[in-house]
Amino acid sequence: MSRYAGLEMGGTKTIAVLGTPGAIIDRVEFPTTSPEETLAIAAHHIAAWHREASIRALGIASFGPVRLDTAARDFGMILDTPKPGWRGTRIVDAIAEVFGGPIQLDTDVNAAALAEARIGAGQGLYTLIYLTIGTGVGGGVLINGKPLHGVMHPEIGHMRLRRAADDSFAGICPFHGGCVEGLVSGPALQARFGVHPSTIALDDPRWGWVASDLAELFANLLCAFSPQRIIVGGGVSVHQPHLLRMAIDHLPERLGGYLGPMTGADLRSRIVPAQLGNDAGPTGSLYLAMAAAGD
Repeated sequence: MSRYAGLEMGGTKTIAVLGTPGAIIDRVEFPTTSPEETLAIAAHHIAAWHREASIRALGIASFGPVRLDTAARDFGMILDTPKPGWRGTRIVDAIAEVFGGPIQLDTDVNAAALAEARIGAGQGLYTLIYLTIGTGVGGGVLINGKPLHGVMHPEIGHMRLRRAADDSFAGICPFHGGCVEGLVSGPALQARFGVHPSTIALDDPRWGWVASDLAELFANLLCAFSPQRIIVGGGVSVHQPHLLRMAIDHLPERLGGYLGPMTGADLRSRIVPAQLGNDAGPTGSLYLAMAAAGD
């Protein structure tokens, strides 16, 4: 039986897996610290699995921004990330030193979108968006079943939004201040509230500002990509599920009937929680490995 290896590199932790999509047989998690330490640990496990199981191919699902164009001189390089020490890191080169087989690279959110489309909340659909709201905010876009690439890749977390008139929170993104990530990520909520968001009552009116920001984001995504579904994952969405409901309640007014009549029920079937949880990224990395092998 063919076995693949996958590597999901997130801003907080990295997960290495061995197996096939939906059938992970070994899994190792470790913090994403410095590039040298993180990639050395990843390379160690991949090399060991390759010796024992003769891995067919490897998929790498990385946080971004990262260069995906295989013809570019800086292919596989982490670009202007806010994560200290990682800018300029060539992640593919570091792993290729110990694994000489086929490697396919994509973003962690594009990989998660693939997994949710194949065996999760997007089964049977061909155009969808996977959105993760956690330590950061990112979005993977599938068009006709394939991850969207352009000059780079979608950076949904750094889109700017129309803000609620009475919301003065400036945002915390070091690049843009009040972009999506600077407004609704976990660290942004902590900065907005001054305490951990889990301690804020569900009926606190300040949640309305956050829901308004999310509604603006959803409206932009529906207009820009016309996805069949937006799938929402990440720690904030898991621990604050009321935010998704509140944002959807704002959407009919934000859309103004332009995309046709959309009731709350319609929108709740188009904007849904992720099904695969923490397995979305690792599973997606195995789908990348399958593609690298031509399987």
